[in-house]
Amino acid sequence: MTPRAALRDPKQDRSRATRQRLLEAAVACLAEHGWARSTVAVVAERAGVSRGAAQHHFPTREDLFTAAVQHVAEERSAALRALLSHERRERREQRDRHGQRDRRGQREPGGPGRVAEVVAALVDLYTGPLFRAALQLWVVASYEEQLGARVAALEARIGRETHRMAVEALGADESVPGVRESVQGFLDMARGLGLANLLTDDRARRDRVVAQWARILDDVLRAPS
Repeated sequence: MTPRAALRDPKQDRSRATRQRLLEAAVACLAEHGWARSTVAVVAERAGVSRGAAQHHFPTREDLFTAAVQHVAEERSAALRALLSHERRERREQRDRHGQRDRRGQREPGGPGRVAEVVAALVDLYTGPLFRAALQLWVVASYEEQLGARVAALEARIGRETHRMAVEALGADESVPGVRESVQGFLDMARGLGLANLLTDDRARRDRVVAQWARILDDVLRAPS
């Protein structure tokens, strides 16, 4: 056992675990039931803790869901970082495979197949449960003053981070005219698909739209500067 592990307080570990369960339950309740039905009691039951334990960590409903806003932001950031890490690894492996061989007649590593993979992965972020929970928080923030400022600030940060990571994952050069706008247009489209997905899961239509955007981005990224 390491000195660090020996000094850990089991009570603190349990407290952190309880807090984590409450945040995950709050996000899940928002995604599945919306704000009106996501009370502290409902979240506590889903997390498997008493209402008193929930209120020990989060004295008010606003405290709980403000923390849930932060949790959603962190989870979305983590998903983006994982995507970016995967793309970096893929690029390194492609460069290793190609080495310094003559590439005449070959597409550079990161062709339409990779662009399509990045596009699909980013769309998945906007059509999954984290986005559904975030959307519920956006709606509430539009009329709940205590949540409004926090949600706006977090979404602005996530928006900038999402754009930056999308640019890096796609290998996009924003100094080329039209590239920045094309990437942002794609992200706006992905958000729109996430909204549409709340009402109906038309996967076939979504797949066609995503494939077309992958082709558009690939053309834009390969256009001469």
